[in-house]
Amino acid sequence: MAQRVATSDGAAKKTSRVRVAVRLRPFMGSEDEKDEGPCVRGLDSQNLEIVNWRNATETVKYHFDVFHGEKTTQQEVFLSSVKPILPHILTGQNASVFAYGPTGAGKTHTMMGSSDQPGVIPRAVREVFKLVKAKADEGGWDYSIGMSYLEIYNEKVLDLLSPSSQDLPIREDKDKNIFIPGLTHTTISCFSDFDKQFVPASLNRTTASTKLNHRSSRSHAILLIKVVRTQRASPHRQQTGKLYLIDLAGSEDNRRTGNQGIRLKESGAINLSLFTLNKVVDSLNSSAAVRVPYRDSKLTRLLQDSLGGSSHSVMITNIAPEYKYYFDTFGALNFASKSKLIVNKPFTCETVAVPALPVKRAREDHAAGGSGTEPHKKKHKDERKTEHDGSSPSSPFDSLSDPSVMDRLIALEKLMMNCQDKGELSMLKDVAQSRKEIQELKEKQKEFERKAMLFSRLDGEKSNAKHEPAFKNSAAPLQRKQSAATKANKQQAVVQPLQVSQLQPLQQLAVVKKQSVCVKKVKTISDQVEPPDGKENLVETGWEFQLDTSVLEQSRQKILHVLNTGSLKELKGLQQIGDKKAKLILGWREIHGHFLKLEDVLKIEGMTAKRFSTFMKANILSTMGK
Repeated sequence: MAQRVATSDGAAKKTSRVRVAVRLRPFMGSEDEKDEGPCVRGLDSQNLEIVNWRNATETVKYHFDVFHGEKTTQQEVFLSSVKPILPHILTGQNASVFAYGPTGAGKTHTMMGSSDQPGVIPRAVREVFKLVKAKADEGGWDYSIGMSYLEIYNEKVLDLLSPSSQDLPIREDKDKNIFIPGLTHTTISCFSDFDKQFVPASLNRTTASTKLNHRSSRSHAILLIKVVRTQRASPHRQQTGKLYLIDLAGSEDNRRTGNQGIRLKESGAINLSLFTLNKVVDSLNSSAAVRVPYRDSKLTRLLQDSLGGSSHSVMITNIAPEYKYYFDTFGALNFASKSKLIVNKPFTCETVAVPALPVKRAREDHAAGGSGTEPHKKKHKDERKTEHDGSSPSSPFDSLSDPSVMDRLIALEKLMMNCQDKGELSMLKDVAQSRKEIQELKEKQKEFERKAMLFSRLDGEKSNAKHEPAFKNSAAPLQRKQSAATKANKQQAVVQPLQVSQLQPLQQLAVVKKQSVCVKKVKTISDQVEPPDGKENLVETGWEFQLDTSVLEQSRQKILHVLNTGSLKELKGLQQIGDKKAKLILGWREIHGHFLKLEDVLKIEGMTAKRFSTFMKANILSTMGK
């Protein structure tokens, strides 16, 4: 049974900010470049400045946790930046140290070092063994140390302790811990065991030569040191701490490195993973609740605990003083400045070993009783087992009453009662408060529902008294009110069809002649009377019957003639015919020939009966007006 236990250093230590150290390597430029001088310099143990590329007379200043100048030794870097976080792994917490910076800035030298100047990795492992030995002498705990070593090359996770292995997957367990199934884990008992495993595995790491670095790392290397300590006395607690030592590959400008072919592909994978790392840092520093893209890269997936997770993290940013590295140095300092704002939440990963208690189904044994053939068979099997094991059938039940087992159970119960986190208690209080608020909201909702039902009943009683159905609008439609004198003088406006106009004595005929076109307009007394709703009542249907037959036929022939012989411009001159419809008519004419009648236009794509009626009316009236 695993559980998270808060740090015991007080409430102020429940969160841990990422510590950022900047290391400036010595000037390594040519004789011609020495006249320019360095582009960056340190001011004190925490501050530095770099030339402003927008204005060379100005400088940009940065403040970090530690600044290591050109003369800083490997021992000083380790003591001031790395050693303070190592004791945490002996208490079941995680710690991580990773080197960041452009290619050729000295990251691998800082992490690996040399035989006469060991780097962070050998010094940290040696310090872990010293801490474990000092703790083991105090007694009460047993310690075991193991190691794993891997690299991320072209977005592939490769096991450096087992070079023949293929790309390994990255998984996440139910407790949100990142692990790699199939990764080799070797137990080491002293520093010499570590050195025998680490040195050959480091040679398996992918390196190559570029114009900026003779031995450039082409992959990200991650060394994992796992420390497991187990309590000797009951309840046999087990705490697991992990130390991640990470040597990142440097960002590269392919215009200056001269990468081609496979080196160019490697550089693209490195820059992409570092770009994703930059996005993760920006997302963690964002005030809005945004998604942190840990899964966009395998590097950020493995650094999930180190950045915004449950680890005590230290980032050593390596920079170069030469002007040819200026923009790389400037970008690295900006990234380091953002990274120091990240806050992690470390916790102790602790497991309590619960003893396995064999319990048999006593009900079935008692129900069998000894009658029947099957119970006899079970009895014979139990007797054979007891003879083979040399114990009585009731020994499992006797084990429950064993004093040592009872002591373990009592100690386990006390541990579970005493190890509750304050955060969990506050969470329980919040849950209780939220439940109380939800209950109050439910009561208010019920009260509103009761009031709504009361109002609906009152409305129902009023409607029953008036003998009208509820929610029925029985009011008369809105109309313009007229005086009694107006009602006596005005009549309802009625438009009569043209065929019966000769029977109406009050109608006057107006005949308009233009280009042999005769249109009869009917003007009645009722036209002078305004309708009640203020709108004209026009008869849209049967408009063809209001026209002279010869005029109507002549107009139809004109339209048919344009459809059969007209050009694109002439077709577009028709009413309701645009550029698209005109092209469709020309295409149809080329395939099927002339239109035999106007109704054949309905065969054109998109020409419906309603559109055809509008088309005919508009064009006939248009031809009559010409």
